[in-house]
Amino acid sequence: MYQTILADFIVVLHLLFILFVLFGGLLLFWSSRIPWLHIPAVLWAAMIEFSGWVCPLTPLENFLRQQGGSGTYSTGFIEHYILPLIYPDFLTRRLQILFGLSVLGINLTVYGLFLYRRGKKTT
Repeated sequence: MYQTILADFIVVLHLLFILFVLFGGLLLFWSSRIPWLHIPAVLWAAMIEFSGWVCPLTPLENFLRQQGGSGTYSTGFIEHYILPLIYPDFLTRRLQILFGLSVLGINLTVYGLFLYRRGKKTT
């Protein structure tokens, strides 16, 4: 039973990581130390998407579900939890690349805005 609870915790952790990757750059306006955590997270997420790898949290979640007597799934986190909410079809390679580019584009925009605003304050 506790394995299922841990697996659910991994799902929540996974989702929080994805949200941090997508929107964590906005925390830069709160603390200038955020990039030390955020940039590696963005690079990791983009690498996972561009390479087509499965995030290590997915096999961990499946292992815990299996140990707890629940069913597992063979796809990745995004395909299993997020994609069915957004897209009716399965995740394609092209879509994975689009997700990776979106992650980079969103964060480059946020960091660019931050640097632009900081540059205006110093002049």
